[in-house]
Amino acid sequence: MTNTDNTAANANEPRILDQIVEEIQGVVAKMDEGDLKAATDVITRNSRVYAAGEGRSGFQARSFAMRLMHIGYTSYMMGETICPSMHEGDVLLAISGSGTTRRTVEDAEAAKKLGVKVIAVTSKPASPLGEAADAVIVVPGRVKGEAGGSIQLLSSLFDQSVHIALDALCLMLSRRDNVSDADAEAQHANVE
Repeated sequence: MTNTDNTAANANEPRILDQIVEEIQGVVAKMDEGDLKAATDVITRNSRVYAAGEGRSGFQARSFAMRLMHIGYTSYMMGETICPSMHEGDVLLAISGSGTTRRTVEDAEAAKKLGVKVIAVTSKPASPLGEAADAVIVVPGRVKGEAGGSIQLLSSLFDQSVHIALDALCLMLSRRDNVSDADAEAQHANVE
């Protein structure tokens, strides 16, 4: 087969990008926006918000912490050298698709003992992470170790859907707090 023959044979298959978008839309359609509302009730304007997650969930946690900073919150990433101690009244948002990631669950359980409110972001609300949480954002995307449910590798579908869910959460917080795009722009890095 030549390249032309391969292109003709693949012309009848859906584009991979379209398939990925369709998968994400399927996950988002199954999400309960009430979960996001419950999380906004936990995060107050005076809350210091800590984000936790390992691997790709950690990347999503970092993205969330950055966006919170843009909308005027004091936010930290667990495990960073500049992360201060937690206290009662603080909030921990912890991400684990399986809800069993050892360090993330340990962080959530230790935070609870300090009187910190915990928001879990997981596909498994009945997991140890979900059970430790005050609010759970259920993102029903396929996670690492599960078969089927996605053309993508490992937990890509979960990670992508978490990013959208947490951006939606930040939008809800910014609307509640009357934070404009210009306000967020003023908080954005200006030396880069």
